[in-house]
Amino acid sequence: MSLAAGLYLHNGERALLDYGARRDIAESLAAGVAEHVSKVRAAVPGAAIVVQLDEPDVSSVLAGTIPTASGYRTLRSIPGEEVTGAWRLVIDALRAAGVAETVVSVPEIEAPIQQILSSGADGVALPLKALTTRQWEQIATAVEAGKRLWAGVLPVGNPRATLPRTAELVDTVWQPWRQLGLPASSLGAVRVTPSDGLAGFSPSGAKEVLNRLTQIADGLNQIALG
Repeated sequence: MSLAAGLYLHNGERALLDYGARRDIAESLAAGVAEHVSKVRAAVPGAAIVVQLDEPDVSSVLAGTIPTASGYRTLRSIPGEEVTGAWRLVIDALRAAGVAETVVSVPEIEAPIQQILSSGADGVALPLKALTTRQWEQIATAVEAGKRLWAGVLPVGNPRATLPRTAELVDTVWQPWRQLGLPASSLGAVRVTPSDGLAGFSPSGAKEVLNRLTQIADGLNQIALG
């Protein structure tokens, strides 16, 4: 859906406006990723391939707040069923291509967690900084159903900022986890990630982020093991 919002038709309008264009984009993406995965599998035989589908604009797509090309109005909202169906099409193609795990990455604001999981995704990836109690409850339900949480626990909005302490970051996962009544043993469903990409980081800065994520994962693992 975010791809359709960022592509334009020959008349200058966003592809998101046209149902046929949205369908063609989803079908083309499904075919393309399946072909790409087959090439990756050939290059790294035996590897378990994990795919993250990025949907940075999906909340705006569902809310109908994506501006038209002119900027004078907004495009109508896309039905949730269609969004879920488009994800399912791509995820099914990935699974048929032999992908071991697929997650959908979205911003935390108005994150459509239930729709993502209804599409057949193995989990959801999102930052943790502003999750609501209701969203945490949805995550808990998903974890109990065997789904994964890719938790954007480490804020990386400012490459020059000092990274928070490991204990604080571990607690941002463990505290709501415990409050929801989830057992420590189920922390194995969590994958810790940065809250965003590392494009603005130097190699040494990116290495520091990865080291901190390793420390966070180790802290959560110690809790899980008791």
